[in-house]
Amino acid sequence: MRTLLFRLAVLGLALGLVRLPAAFGADNLKLNPHLDYDSDSIDGPLITGDDMQAGIASQKLNYIIIYGEGCFNSKRQARRTVDLYQHYRGRVQFVVIDLDGHQSPAQQDLTKKYYTGSIPHVVIVDQHGRSLYDQAGEVGEEQLSSIFDKALQ
Repeated sequence: MRTLLFRLAVLGLALGLVRLPAAFGADNLKLNPHLDYDSDSIDGPLITGDDMQAGIASQKLNYIIIYGEGCFNSKRQARRTVDLYQHYRGRVQFVVIDLDGHQSPAQQDLTKKYYTGSIPHVVIVDQHGRSLYDQAGEVGEEQLSSIFDKALQ
């Protein structure tokens, strides 16, 4: 019986029918199309997607954004995040933490570790768990891409 269950689980993984959430980062990231970039209006989650509850992955480059829904700086950083996701998808684990939404235990741990009280907050953690970037405030796509490219070599 155990062998049959194991074989079914392996088959389900192979066919993509079963997913292990801890093994996947946030995926299919999309920007909320109703964001007002000129105000601190609360427009709902800035970024949506699949597996949004994911935390960081060991042995992988990780990008973490911590944001609030009513912050126009966070809205602009969210747009940069989705653009970066389109370029680095599959090579970088994206972790999106919405301070106004539900957080998984993994995200709560990351918030406790990195959040300093200012948003947006961006952290890049390398494959060995070292922080390569850890700052509050907006950061340009070019600077983040440079860090990604150097770490991925």
